[in-house]
Amino acid sequence: MTAMPWQDASVVQPSRRDETDRSIRHGDALPFALVERAGNRAIGSTRYHYIELQHRRLEIGVTWITPRFQRTAINTEAKYLLLGHAFDTLGCQRVEFKADANNARSCQALPRIGAVQEGVFRKHMRYPDGRIRHSVYFSIIDEDWPSVKRGLEEKLTRHDEHAGARHDRAQGTRP
Repeated sequence: MTAMPWQDASVVQPSRRDETDRSIRHGDALPFALVERAGNRAIGSTRYHYIELQHRRLEIGVTWITPRFQRTAINTEAKYLLLGHAFDTLGCQRVEFKADANNARSCQALPRIGAVQEGVFRKHMRYPDGRIRHSVYFSIIDEDWPSVKRGLEEKLTRHDEHAGARHDRAQGTRP
């Protein structure tokens, strides 16, 4: 995965290429650390999982970001890089996401990155405490990827321009 000029964080994949290849071939989860570039510290995690290359699909999920970096461009950047790798390198025709129906933030964030809500799996899972989870399913398909990619790049560019303006104002070089 490549670093982008606006990138505040890096998506770090496993260091051993054979581990990565094995995880993809066997459909295992493939976790990624989200690392703040300025401080070189982990600020979250996300992963590919339910990898089914014979069907040319996988899921991106189990994403968490430390509260200080929530509501920033970090998640958008991570999704941009992971989606690009899934579609452009792995040749996926479909990338899936699912969210707990009670997690309003996730259910609102996924359409903002270009994912299409497909439906709700009612009584989909049971949590360890016995609570029943309804899961909202979203996807991006290969035909959608070019426009989703442009939209994510525009969001990240606007974020970068806004961050630059904030920095310039703080330095007294911009009104």
